[in-house]
Amino acid sequence: MDYQLLIAVGIGIAALLFMILKLRMQAFIALLIVCIIVGILAGLPAEDVLNSIKNGMGGTLGFVATVVGLGALFGGLLEHSGGAQGLANYILKLAGEKNASWALMITGFIIAIPVFFDVAFIILIPIVYAIARKTKKSLLLYAIPLLAGLAITHSFIPPTPGPVAVADILGANLGWVIVFGFLTGIPAAIISGPMLGKYLSKKIKLDIPNTEVTNTTIDNPPNPIGIIGIIMFPIVFIVLKTVLLGDWFDQSQFPKAILYTITLLGHPFTALIMANLIAWYFLGIKRGVTRDDLLKISMKSFKPAGAIILLTGAGGAFKQILVDTKAGELLASSLQSSYIHPLLFAFIVAALIRVLQGSATTAMIAAAGITSPIIMAGNFSAAQIALFVISIASGATMLSHVNDSGFWLVGQYLGMTEKQTFRSWTVMTTLIAITGVIMSLLLWYIF
Repeated sequence: MDYQLLIAVGIGIAALLFMILKLRMQAFIALLIVCIIVGILAGLPAEDVLNSIKNGMGGTLGFVATVVGLGALFGGLLEHSGGAQGLANYILKLAGEKNASWALMITGFIIAIPVFFDVAFIILIPIVYAIARKTKKSLLLYAIPLLAGLAITHSFIPPTPGPVAVADILGANLGWVIVFGFLTGIPAAIISGPMLGKYLSKKIKLDIPNTEVTNTTIDNPPNPIGIIGIIMFPIVFIVLKTVLLGDWFDQSQFPKAILYTITLLGHPFTALIMANLIAWYFLGIKRGVTRDDLLKISMKSFKPAGAIILLTGAGGAFKQILVDTKAGELLASSLQSSYIHPLLFAFIVAALIRVLQGSATTAMIAAAGITSPIIMAGNFSAAQIALFVISIASGATMLSHVNDSGFWLVGQYLGMTEKQTFRSWTVMTTLIAITGVIMSLLLWYIF
C-alpha cells in the first residue's frame, strides 16, 4: 500500500477542515489550496498539479454552470411572478385546513425544484403564519412539513444545484437521479414532515413571532396549474430521455429522427432552455412585464448561483487531483477489501464533512470528489451511480446545527430558541438523512 498517497489525502482533508472551520476561509479558495497540497505531497510535478486543477474545473463547469445558471433564472422568474405563493394558496385550498400540513409539504416539495431553499422559505413562511394564526395551533405543525419538502427537494432532485453538481462529478445520469430523488424523497418528506410536525407540535408550542415578514400578495397571480406544468416540464423531458434511451427499449426500433429529437429535448440544457422560454413568455411578457424588467430579474437571479458554480468547479478540481495522483484508486481498493457498503461510505463521508463545517453544498461536493474514484474503479450500473448521488445528498443533510446558516434562518423566522431549533429543525434534517440512506440501500438491491 502506498502510504504516501494516504498521508497526502489525510493532510489535505485536515487542511480543508482547518481552513474552513478555524480560519473561516471561503470553501472555494480552501478546496483549491487543498488540491495543490495533495498534488505536491503525492509527488506530482508542479505543472501537472495546475493542469489537474484546470481540467477538473473546466470539465465540471462545462455542464454544471449551464444547468445551475438556467435553473437560477427559472427560479427567479417564478419568484417574481408570484407563482410560488399562488401555487401554495391553490394547494392549500384544495387540501383544506385539516390537511394543511400535507399541503405545505407538497408545496415545498414542488416549489424548491426551481427556487433556492432560503428564498422559497422566505416567500412561503407568511402562509404558515396565516394558517397557524387561524387554527391557533403550534407553528411547527405547519412549518416542519414545509421545511421538509423544501430541504428534500433542495438536496435530492435536479435541477437544484447540489444534486446536479454531485451527478456531474460522479458521472451519474440526471434522469436516474430525478427518479430516485422522488422515490427516496417522498417517504423522507412524509416521515420528517407531517408525521414529525404533528409530534413536535404537541411537545413545543410556538406562537407567531414578531418579524418584519409580510404576506405580500399579487393581485393577479399566475394560473397554479400552469406553474406546475412549467416546473415539471424539464423534469418530464429529462426522465423521458432516460427511460426511452435506457435498457428497457431497443433503440433500433425508433426512427433516427425520433432518437435525435428525444436526445436533444431530453438533455438538461435543452429542457431548461425551453422551460425558461415558456416562463419568460407566460410569467413575464404575457403578464405585462417589460423586457427591461425581465432583464433585471434575470441578472438578480444569477447572483446566488455564482458562489455555487465556483464551489462546484473547485470540487471538480479536487476530484481530478485524486484521480491523477492515483489516490482515488488506492481509496477504492481499500474500500473493496473492507466490509463497508460503498453507499454507506459515501453517506458517512458527506455526513462528517457536513457536521464539521455546516454547508450542505460544500459537503456534497467534497464527498463527491472523494467518492468519484471508487465509482471509476468499480463496475456500477447507471442506476447504482445515481444512488451514490442520493446517498451523498442524504449525508450532506445530516444534523444541521449552529455552523449551518439554515439553522439560524429557520430559528429566526419561527421565533425559536437554540434549544427549540435543535429539537425541531436538527431532528428533521437527521430524519431526512437516515430515511434517505435507508431508501438508497433498499433501491440498490432492487435495481
